[in-house]
Amino acid sequence: MALPTAFRRRPRPRPWLAAALLASAAALATAQPSPAPEHADTWRALSRLGYGPTPELIEQVRQAGGARAWALRQIDIAARDSLLPPPLDGLADDFNAPLPDIFTQFAQEREARRALRAAPASAPAAAPAQPPYSFRVARQAAGWRLHACSRPALENPLLARLTEFWFNHFNVSDDKDPARPFVGHYAVHAIRAHALGRFDALLLASARHPAMLSYLDQAQSVAEGTLQGQRPRGLNENYARELMELHTLGANGGYTQQDVRELARVLTGWTLGPNQPDGFRFAARLHDAGVKTVLGQRLGGPGDAQAGEGEGLAALRLLAAQPATARRVALRLAQWFVADQPPPALVEQLARSFQASRGDLRAVLRTLVQAPAFWDPAHALFKTPYDYACSALAAAGGPADEREVTQVLAQLQRAGQSVDRWPTPDGYQTDAATWLAPEALARRADFAMQLARRQPDVEFLATFLSPTLRQRIDSQPPPLRATLLLASPGFMRK
Repeated sequence: MALPTAFRRRPRPRPWLAAALLASAAALATAQPSPAPEHADTWRALSRLGYGPTPELIEQVRQAGGARAWALRQIDIAARDSLLPPPLDGLADDFNAPLPDIFTQFAQEREARRALRAAPASAPAAAPAQPPYSFRVARQAAGWRLHACSRPALENPLLARLTEFWFNHFNVSDDKDPARPFVGHYAVHAIRAHALGRFDALLLASARHPAMLSYLDQAQSVAEGTLQGQRPRGLNENYARELMELHTLGANGGYTQQDVRELARVLTGWTLGPNQPDGFRFAARLHDAGVKTVLGQRLGGPGDAQAGEGEGLAALRLLAAQPATARRVALRLAQWFVADQPPPALVEQLARSFQASRGDLRAVLRTLVQAPAFWDPAHALFKTPYDYACSALAAAGGPADEREVTQVLAQLQRAGQSVDRWPTPDGYQTDAATWLAPEALARRADFAMQLARRQPDVEFLATFLSPTLRQRIDSQPPPLRATLLLASPGFMRK
């Protein structure tokens, strides 16, 4: 994937700092963080199962008896917390309202838009008192994501990390108008709530949520020839295709275009339910009642006890149970937590765990953190812009105020990784080849300088740097040390 256009803009020069970072760009492509050996596991656990060390998390690791024991314990804590309401700590939470309320507010916004378009051109335009509802809740949701990833006392770091992972896997974007007001609710109630449950439950929660129904046009997909007014409507294959290619089997997962079309027929009638607590409705009159065959399995038609909505449920269970799905999920987890090119043996081990546990994501994660490959220092990962911003904010104590949240969200947009706004359903790439470039390092230096103006106490980060780098940073004037710690090559890695 080419570097996003916005990421290529020329950064403002910082000669005394950026020059050194730009000179090290080539080395960073293969370099790894160099903490003292006794701290290497702590750095790896905190940076991969969360968003980096803080003094409080370092103490947690010590009390747990080491990074490996801490890692296993976090899986249980994250699983427990995923079943609790999201911690909002006084943050604006319209995005977390009941879905019928969100539907009502969005309908009012759209009606106001229609009225504005219909108004005579000569009519005076009233200045809006605040941003439209859908944009306001989208901003709230993005802000909550930043707080959740950078404040370990607010949200369990592993749960925040897994919410990011699964949201990216089942990506929706608030750039699409019909999906916009639902994206924050989707992140919390479809993704976060199922991040350590069973994969088939997560798949179903994503499939039935208004954000996904709107984003991939499933709400518009009906049996061929269905009339709406005087116009016939028909299948929309967008969701069925991405369900197979991205969410489950993978592009080489053994399905055909005919399977995609048959799956789209199975899912006809799955649409929005504005008055339903879960925002979903099965409309039987829009459903294709004929016989379908998906991956060789017959669904629907006379004699099928699951005909109707049950066909879709059976199809999702079928996809979730496929060996190709286990391999795809295993590969993505290994790339996210271990290496851009993970060891094939690790991927196979995770796939076996997925199948043996019938998609128990908690069990798969335990397999991952107990695998020697997870702890092997030979496996390096480079932070994405979002990852870097979250880890730098976490080290500095979290966002200082909502003004800083707004600034960071704008910076991430310029970096090419807007929160909740990745435009395509495949989700963003996480590999170093996508994000490692001289411009990226200069932008991060700018961000480090911005945070350092707060004068945060980030001296604890020096523990995780190589002795040589620590000496170089210690030789600088005190006001520059925070910038250099947050902009150091080691801090770019996890």
